[in-house]
Amino acid sequence: MDLVIAFDRNVATPLYQQLAEELRKAVLQGRLKPTQKLPSSRLLAQSLGVSRATVSQSYDQLLCEGYFEARQGSGTYVCRELPDEGFAVMPHAPGTLASTELHGLSRLGNHLLALDQIESLDPQEAISFRYGSPANALFPINLWRKLLYRHCQNTPAHLNYGDAAGYFPLRAAIADYLGRARAVQCRPEQVIIVSGSQQALDLVARLTLDPGDWVAMEDPGYLGARHCFMSQGAQLQGIPVDAEGIDIEALSHHSQPFKLLHITPSHQFPTGVLLPLSRRLALLQWAQQTQTLIIEDDYDSEYRYSDRPIPALQGLDQHHSVLYVGTFSKTLFPALRMGYLVVPPAWVTVIKRAKWLCDRQSPLLAQYVLTECLNEGHFERHLRRMRHLYNQRRQTLVHSLTHYLGSRVTLLGENAGIHLMVKIDTTLPDEVVIQKAQDLGVGLTSAQKYYLETPKTGEFILGYSQLDDAQIEQGVKRIAQIFNASS
Repeated sequence: MDLVIAFDRNVATPLYQQLAEELRKAVLQGRLKPTQKLPSSRLLAQSLGVSRATVSQSYDQLLCEGYFEARQGSGTYVCRELPDEGFAVMPHAPGTLASTELHGLSRLGNHLLALDQIESLDPQEAISFRYGSPANALFPINLWRKLLYRHCQNTPAHLNYGDAAGYFPLRAAIADYLGRARAVQCRPEQVIIVSGSQQALDLVARLTLDPGDWVAMEDPGYLGARHCFMSQGAQLQGIPVDAEGIDIEALSHHSQPFKLLHITPSHQFPTGVLLPLSRRLALLQWAQQTQTLIIEDDYDSEYRYSDRPIPALQGLDQHHSVLYVGTFSKTLFPALRMGYLVVPPAWVTVIKRAKWLCDRQSPLLAQYVLTECLNEGHFERHLRRMRHLYNQRRQTLVHSLTHYLGSRVTLLGENAGIHLMVKIDTTLPDEVVIQKAQDLGVGLTSAQKYYLETPKTGEFILGYSQLDDAQIEQGVKRIAQIFNASS
């Protein structure tokens, strides 16, 4: 496809939005025809001299706006009916639609269909450094079974509907724990039980964003949040991350009004860096001045291995600017699907109603068991054991990387979490490194897709929580073979 696309790299508007505007004009001016197939994101990126992520973000935005449509297994096309031409739909003769086409999808539906992949695939490699899950094999399942059986013997009233905001004793236990462990200031009424942190992000996005609203995000940042915001038609602005987290000065230079800022201050995803107290205070001041709501995603703050944790943003906030999100997926097990959203008092009613409309309530039996885990000390004992284990595995990973890769590797954020991000000095493209690693039985993840603006090469995310010391060392040794062979 030959199109004249003009980029201005001297303005603040991200390249993906400039490209989306040019493609939108091409559609409206008839240079791109209805039902015309668009080139793949890879081909168009090569043609324009931009990153594939830039093209993918542009396609996603136009899918959300109704200019493009995705056809499963076929590609991306210009919509037959454009949003500027009304909502009349031409009738189709019976049998004219291909079985792989989906019609009548909403903005959210088109956005989801256009994604390459959302859910994580089970690792196929013998040694997988793919991140995200804790050491599930070491979870005290017998204790969980005992507590669950205890509640299964109780009255059938336990099988009825419950409060959409969650089982109140659990909300009280979480409020108590967060106050002690994270300096979060809240009453139990402000804690809403959700099905993992992803549902918390989705609820907030639905309640706050209208098409065209601006959202600021760390760059690189969490993909799950990005897609929640884009599915609501939001425009995204990436804010660079340095060795101390999000760049507050760069954030303050943007003039557009932001509805939301999503941030992972206690263990930035994916770099792992910690936002220092001075930046936290500056960020809260900025939020107050700009009337921006902050989503503090504290997804694995429990795992710190050196310094004492800095208080959560929420605990420092004096102006109700912060919604605090947490999850038990990393501390207990992902299949539990249990998280929490701590909101200012004025937000409780609307969040509770949104949760009710979404899925009525989170599973009650699991909430009963989790309450006992917290109140009887089982949760924090398990956390201490796992923190010690992960610290040992982290040290093994750091030692192996420096031993086998030497000056080739730069470590980022190695003192927290259950993954480590590394920068490897190499001329090999990331996809080549990943394929060579797979050939050696090692699973790797590139950090490229987490960048909103210009992706960097040679950056990889190494999850170590599910690997023992021998697997970690052997995996790094095999990875080193790739770069030694290319020297």
